[in-house]
Amino acid sequence: MVIPVYTPKPKILIPEKVSPDGLALLKERFEVDERKGLSAEELKDIIANYEALIIRSETKVTAELLGAAKKLQVVARAGVGVDNVDVVAATKHGIIVVNSPSGNINAAAEHTIALMMAVARNIGDASASIKAGKWERSRLVGIEAQGKTLAIVGLGKVGLTVARIANGFGMRLIAYDPYANPTLAAAASVTLKPSLAEILEEADFLTLHTPLIASTRDMINAAELALMKKTAIILNVARGGMINEDALVEALDAGTIGGAGFDVFTSEPPQANTSASRLIAHPKVVATPHLGASTKEAQENVSIDVCEQVVAILSGELPRSAVNAPIILPEESRTLQPYVNLLEKMGSLYTQHYSSRVNSKSFRTTFDITYEGALANINTTKPLFAALVKGLLTPITSSDGFNINIVNAEILAKERGILINEQRSRENTEDKPYSSFVTLRARASRSLSHQRTDASRSNSPNSTRTPVKQAAESEDQVIQGFVSGNKPFISRLDRFKGEFVPSGTLLICRNFDSCGKIGFVGSLLGKAGVNIKFMNVAPLHEVDGAEDEFSSEALMILGVDKPVGENVMKALYTTEGVLEANLVTL
Repeated sequence: MVIPVYTPKPKILIPEKVSPDGLALLKERFEVDERKGLSAEELKDIIANYEALIIRSETKVTAELLGAAKKLQVVARAGVGVDNVDVVAATKHGIIVVNSPSGNINAAAEHTIALMMAVARNIGDASASIKAGKWERSRLVGIEAQGKTLAIVGLGKVGLTVARIANGFGMRLIAYDPYANPTLAAAASVTLKPSLAEILEEADFLTLHTPLIASTRDMINAAELALMKKTAIILNVARGGMINEDALVEALDAGTIGGAGFDVFTSEPPQANTSASRLIAHPKVVATPHLGASTKEAQENVSIDVCEQVVAILSGELPRSAVNAPIILPEESRTLQPYVNLLEKMGSLYTQHYSSRVNSKSFRTTFDITYEGALANINTTKPLFAALVKGLLTPITSSDGFNINIVNAEILAKERGILINEQRSRENTEDKPYSSFVTLRARASRSLSHQRTDASRSNSPNSTRTPVKQAAESEDQVIQGFVSGNKPFISRLDRFKGEFVPSGTLLICRNFDSCGKIGFVGSLLGKAGVNIKFMNVAPLHEVDGAEDEFSSEALMILGVDKPVGENVMKALYTTEGVLEANLVTL
């Protein structure tokens, strides 16, 4: 009777509102815990139970919280900004931070235009006046948008959408953004200016659409406000803190700025007697409580977007919109995914095979990894690098609670003194049964020139290798692999060449290539109740057809259904048995 093994579903904590459609995606495969209204201490007390955390703007994900999140793999921000997440701390812990950079673009752009028109036509003041029973048409004369100059700071996706809408009003559009795409700017009828000061001087309306970072904090202060027209109107639907609120209130009081429309503030919700509260209360200001992304459509879009990313990450796939990891294009992701699995297996095989050998000094920390074929043309190999580091370190750090992934692999490798040199080979693989080939070479020296030839030769499966007569301590250790039908294969291990699937529990034996060896090992395993699932014999890899003292050796790779006991491993070492045996679990 086979007793089914219960595997608990990964748990996802959601302390803020997420759309029903997003929740439906999660509940199909994971345990979802909606816990709204948690205090910081309550959140810290329970976060260790969860693999994913989905938030909006209210939850503060601090370094202290992340330090307590022992199982957390991903923090998903349903929105664009991640200033409420300590991204540096998340990176150190190997926690992926994702956001939804495009789900609320239209909503934020439309809200910018709404505030612009509300200030230009005195909508807030007029509404309050008529509700109070007044009829003040002469006092509430506004201005038109047509023919006015709209100055945009930050011509990203939101800034460009604002420009396209404003263009329909017949406005003149100028922008300052050192990183803007000139072609996209021209297509949106936007004239790029070389400096912030130049657009401030010309602006009838000024709107900001940049992230809040050190260089943009207080970017509009008293000196910048002094450059603007007395009738200018300032808009901010991006992030509080980019416009100095005290300086703006003084300019509004002095009549040197015409008005403002604000949706974001330095403190949210604003406390009494703060710069934010004084700005909100000013009669020339139309204020809204951070509603830029608060449309039904936007909330649904960003919720579905981040929930899809959480599903992907918890399923072992590459992140789509990670803040602390490289962006991987969908077509590249499809190519890379099976090789991510291969590289992790190669790294784990290396560590287990060499760290358990009779010579305890076999494990090395300097590696060359070479990609041949289609992989050599991929824009980023970061996921492959991360997978290799994870494979190398997991067998020796699994008890340390490290979550090794694309986010922190480089940091962890450096901390542990591991040097990985990535190379690309342009060798043609059309005549081979694979589109790409990967070679992992562990070197005894950190010198990049040590025992190396040009990449197109030294990493070919048929190229000349370091002579096997060299002492083992100076000989390169080599593992090669490829993917076929999305399944990883190892094609060379050390000095031996033979294909096998790196999966499950493997008994790897080095022995003299003579009669009776297979039967001897099989008999020992059978007596111990260990079943052999598959077996592969790998002969010595040819080196220019040379005959030497090792040429009579072979490698026996056996897939077994359970770990092999220490007593059986010792019994393998006899004159009629094997020279070396290692147990590997992949």
